Amino acid sequence: MPNDFIGELSKARLFDLVGPLLTGKKSGMVLIKGHDSGELHIEGGNIIHAKTGYSSGEEAILAMMEWDTGRVTFDWEVTTEERTVYMPTEQLFQSWSNREEEWRKIREIVSSSNLSFRIPVESSPEDRNIQGDQWKVLALSNGGKTVAEIAESLKWNIFKTSKIVYQMVQAGFLEKASEKAPEQKSLSVRYVNGNFFPMIENELKKVMGPIAPIIVDDKITDFGESRDAFPEERVQPFVQAIGEEIQDNSKRALFTKIVTEFLAQKQH
Repeated sequence: MPNDFIGELSKARLFDLVGPLLTGKKSGMVLIKGHDSGELHIEGGNIIHAKTGYSSGEEAILAMMEWDTGRVTFDWEVTTEERTVYMPTEQLFQSWSNREEEWRKIREIVSSSNLSFRIPVESSPEDRNIQGDQWKVLALSNGGKTVAEIAESLKWNIFKTSKIVYQMVQAGFLEKASEKAPEQKSLSVRYVNGNFFPMIENELKKVMGPIAPIIVDDKITDFGESRDAFPEERVQPFVQAIGEEIQDNSKRALFTKIVTEFLAQKQH
């Protein structure tokens, strides 16, 4: 199954990556793989179906437009009978443009999805005009859950959750509590040495070409780790995840064999 690499969301917006496919009247599937995964199905330059892990249709497209990490590929052989997008593509992108403006205002208060909010000490929510969805957020805003965790609990996307939190802060229903700090690594954890990632990239380049470093970086991000402190105990599942990106079974087996032998030598 052909998967042409068309870009990385950390370097370009999805709008800019998909645009040439639409203007070129292409058909196929755009696949995004990163923290989240999503699909855009195009027919004759029109988006006809879209889905993420938690939404579909126009809402899924708008959600994907907000992602800033992930590898984007295009497979021109994939077709689908599903139709979840009925809004004209031009109108969809206009909706995204409007949402982007709204995001700028929201980010002035909800600058990160790692922020948590709480009910102000002197506030009495019962005496105020709180709307339905705001009550749902209020019930989870104890100063412990982050915006991202509230979104996950309610099965909402980050935009909807951040927007409601923003409105509630503006109305005085919530105030900023704290930002969740990354968990500290245990001092007893052993990390891979400096030769590990160059070796992985070198072997992967033989199979997948110059996009190898991008694939490696994406997987490191997926694992929530960094090159400077990658735990040895997570090496095997990491190598397996990298191998899953190699479509050819024989090449995948050879890659896994070489990497496994390298790791075995390092243990002696």
